[in-house]
Formats: sequence, structure tokens, C-alpha cells
Amino acid sequence: MTSKSKQILQPAAWAPPRGYANGVVASGRMVFVAGQIGWNSACQFDSDDFIEQVRQTLMNIKAVLLEAGATPAHMTRMTWYLLDKKEYQARGREVGQVYREVMGAEYGVAMAAVVVAGLMEDRAKIEIEVTAVIPT
Repeated sequence: MTSKSKQILQPAAWAPPRGYANGVVASGRMVFVAGQIGWNSACQFDSDDFIEQVRQTLMNIKAVLLEAGATPAHMTRMTWYLLDKKEYQARGREVGQVYREVMGAEYGVAMAAVVVAGLMEDRAKIEIEVTAVIPT
């Protein structure tokens, strides 16, 4: 999977990953999206449900990308910070469904998921930061 500005790195002998890329090479204007959490534009939480927070977090990321003239297709890297590994794993199908609803079928993104002891906002269950590259 390649384009003029983004190339997915997949060693030939490796099994393909599910839902992400092992690596990405891109050239262009870089966009750095700060860690986003599942609150609305007024910095208030509408839900304490994990999946609803994932949805809002992804919508927040998409809004910041749009400010730069980018789309989810320009994403090259995502880091997910999670409070509860078991909930993330148990609700993985729902996470994937919400991801596709908000971000589309853009899986050419190098991803990492990290379990943390806490996030800065007490009600936050997830935080995601993104790097994107807009072709020049």
C-alpha cells in the first residue's frame, strides 16, 4: 500500500498486523495532535462509557486534523493511552467499529497502545495522540 506521500512498511516475512501498520514512511507538512480525551468542545464529559469516550476522542482528533487541512488518511502515527487493558480487549470489536465510523477504513497508521496508571483528567478513560503528514 503506497501513495505519493505515504508508504506502509511491511517486512515480507512478517504476518500482516490487524488494524494498524508496522511502520509508515511519509513526506510533507507534519501535523502533531496533542493527546485528546473523550470530552466535548466545552471540555465536559458527556459519558463515562469507554466506547463513547473513544468515539469522542476520535472525533476530537478528526476536528484538529481538519484545522490543519488534514484527514484521517494523513495520519501516520497514533499512541493510545488506556486506563484499563481488559476493558479495551473485551470491547475491541466495538472500538474497531467506532474507529471505522469516525476515521473510515484508514489503518495505514503505526500504532502503539500503552496502559497507564492515570490520566490528567480524572473522568478520562483514554487519551490518544496523533502525528499526520500532509503531502506538499
